[in-house]
Amino acid sequence: MKKRLLYIGNALSRKGSTVTSVEILSELLKNEGYQVRIASSQPNKMLRMLDMMWHTIRYARQTDIVLIDTYSTSNFWYAVIVGYVCRLLKLPYIPILRGGDLPNRIKKSHKTSKRLFTNAKINIAPSQYIIDAFKSVGIDNITYIPNTIETAQYTFKKRSVVAPRLLWVRSFSKIYNPLMALKVLKNLTNTYPKASLTMVGPEKDESYKECLAFAKANDLPVIFTGMLSKEAWRSIANDHDIFINTTNFDNAPVSVIEAMALGLPVISTNVGGLPFLITHEKDGLLTPANEIELFCNSVVRLLKEPQLCATLSENGRKKAESFDWAVLKVIWGEVLS
Repeated sequence: MKKRLLYIGNALSRKGSTVTSVEILSELLKNEGYQVRIASSQPNKMLRMLDMMWHTIRYARQTDIVLIDTYSTSNFWYAVIVGYVCRLLKLPYIPILRGGDLPNRIKKSHKTSKRLFTNAKINIAPSQYIIDAFKSVGIDNITYIPNTIETAQYTFKKRSVVAPRLLWVRSFSKIYNPLMALKVLKNLTNTYPKASLTMVGPEKDESYKECLAFAKANDLPVIFTGMLSKEAWRSIANDHDIFINTTNFDNAPVSVIEAMALGLPVISTNVGGLPFLITHEKDGLLTPANEIELFCNSVVRLLKEPQLCATLSENGRKKAESFDWAVLKVIWGEVLS
C-alpha cells in the first residue's frame, strides 16, 4: 500500500505566485497512488507557518511521511519548525533541498541545520552541488533526485540559425538578478539593434520596479509579461531563440530544464548548482556571475555559430529527458517505500 504523505511547501499559485514544486510534485505523486495533503496556501508568512504546523499536528496519525520543501532564505525557518514538530511527534520527515544558497545557510545556522537534516529520514538533493556541500559538513543521509518535468508536454523545436530574441523566465527577485538580463540586452542592441527580450515572472521584491525603470530609461525593446501559466510561456517560447538565466544563487532551476526541453539554447551564470546541471559547450553555455560583456559574448557566439547552437539545442533536449517523471518516479518510489 502506498504511503500517506503530508507535503509542506509554498502552494501559492492561486495567490499570484508561480506554480511551485509542492504543487507539481504532489500531483505527480497522487497520480502514482499516494495520498497527499499539502500545506500551505496562506499568502501571509506568519499564517502560512501556523498553517503548516497545524497540518502537521492535525494529520500526524494519518501521515506516514512528511515532505518539506526547504529553502535557504526566510522560508528556511518553515522547515526548521515543521522538522521540530515532526521530531516531537516521531513522524519521519524528508527535507527536499530547494534553496540554492543552502550551503551558506548551513554555515550561518550550523547547529539548527544539523538538527534538522541529520534527524531526517533522508534528505533529497536535486543537484550534486547540494550533496557535496552537505557532505562537507558531515551530513551524509542525503540522496540525489533531480527536479522533474513531463517532457511530453514540451514540444521540441531545434534551433540552429538564430536571432537575438531572448527569453528570461523567473520571479523578479534580487537573488535571480533580473536587472542583469536588461543590461545584457542594452549591450547587445549596440551591435544588434533588433535584439529583444521577454521577461516572464511575478514581482517578488523591488527588483521588478528597478527593471521597469531601467528599461524605460534606456528605451529597451523588452516585454514584461507578468506571471504566466506554464502552458502560456511554453507557447511564447516558440517565438524566441535563446534562453538566458542571470541568477546570483541557484540550485537546479526547473525553468532551465524546461527551456532545454523546448530546444532553446541556454546561457546561464556559472553559480550554485548550474555547472552540475549544464555541461559547458555541450548542452549550454556558462559565464561568470555579473559579467555583462562575457554573457553578451556567449549570445554572439550562438548568433555566429549555428553548429554550436544546434548542438546545444539537441543535447539540451536529451538532458531534459533524463529528468522525465517516468524515470524519476521509480527513484521516488524507493525513497518513500
